[in-house]
Amino acid sequence: MSSAFVPHDLSQPVRGAEEGPLAGLTVAVKDMYDIAGERTGGGNPEWLATRRPAAKNSACVQSLLDDGATIIGKTICDEFFFSLSGANAHYGTPTNPRALNRLPGGSSSGSASAVAAGACDIALGSDTGGSIRVPGSFCGIYGLRPTHGRTDLTGAMAMAPSFDVAGWFASSPGTFRKAGASLLTDAAQHHVIERLLIADDAFAQADDAVTETLRGFLASVAIQLPKGTDTTIATNGFDEWRNCFRAIQGREIWSIYGEWIKGHRPELGPGIRERMEYASGVSAADALMARKTQDKLRAYLRERIPSGTVLALPSAPCIAPRIDEDAASLDRFRSRAMALTPLAGVSGLPQVTLPVGLVDGCPVGLSFIGWAGADENLLDLAVSLARYFAGPGGGSGVGATSDGSRLI
Repeated sequence: MSSAFVPHDLSQPVRGAEEGPLAGLTVAVKDMYDIAGERTGGGNPEWLATRRPAAKNSACVQSLLDDGATIIGKTICDEFFFSLSGANAHYGTPTNPRALNRLPGGSSSGSASAVAAGACDIALGSDTGGSIRVPGSFCGIYGLRPTHGRTDLTGAMAMAPSFDVAGWFASSPGTFRKAGASLLTDAAQHHVIERLLIADDAFAQADDAVTETLRGFLASVAIQLPKGTDTTIATNGFDEWRNCFRAIQGREIWSIYGEWIKGHRPELGPGIRERMEYASGVSAADALMARKTQDKLRAYLRERIPSGTVLALPSAPCIAPRIDEDAASLDRFRSRAMALTPLAGVSGLPQVTLPVGLVDGCPVGLSFIGWAGADENLLDLAVSLARYFAGPGGGSGVGATSDGSRLI
């Protein structure tokens, strides 16, 4: 385990405007966003060594500063953002403060770790294939993957632009919502939440104890939500979603970093090396076919989740894997997680993860996917449900599940 912060961290905090809605709040920033005068590393020290200091702040960092926040540091991320574990072979694995012998989740691992440890009020991360939702679930904090296109990624390293979004974490629901006003663009589509779908097939992907805890929470807050309707969301199975996502992601990340990797031959960490090798082999024809599939799946899910509808599902299929988990087990975890996370990624819809429970003493997150532009509604939903679970930012709790897991 290691600190949440990179070795090339800021020498001193960057202070924002004296007044503003985020005045007095501190922010940690994933090492993919430019900070003026600093180099941006993307989780790889050889990439860092070839970078020049940024001439100006990234758009997201500047927005936070303009609203009064203070940037306290740069956080570790998975190498080139190409993992969900949170481990970094070069800088170490950030601590999961809510499950000390377990992984924090990635690729925004350091940002999630910093929030969960209380080192900052807000942490800026990103989400391409689950990099907000998975660490949010594992570390027991709030996280939002916004609607695709609603955050300004100018001055941020890309991974797969078809799916990339800026996202953020917080332990307090009120602070979580405040950050949205700073980071989201003006394309909100406000609507009262009138319909709740519960993705039976998504819950079937999760461990039994996770499913029981999350469904128990939904039952306990039924008075606060529309009557839930069980549904099958991936009518042809999740492989179609996962394979579509992987092909587009692979083609795009290789188009961005492939030439640099071939020229510099960097020492890539375990798992990252193999995924880059896969990405190098995704052909233009493969990507074109996947994009046609994406168009179909995107239209389908947006039709299923119109304005006023939210879809409930697990944020991750399990509790965080142990730090010493073997490579084969981590591959199985990644495959399971990638059954769930492409729903929002492929469709471009927003997804919030809420820290609603514990299984074997480890956090688990419940997610809601909303319609395009529903980000503010999802933030408000997080605030309205917070009093029903204990822990940072929560309320008095809602009891225990039958297997001894408990709702926090």
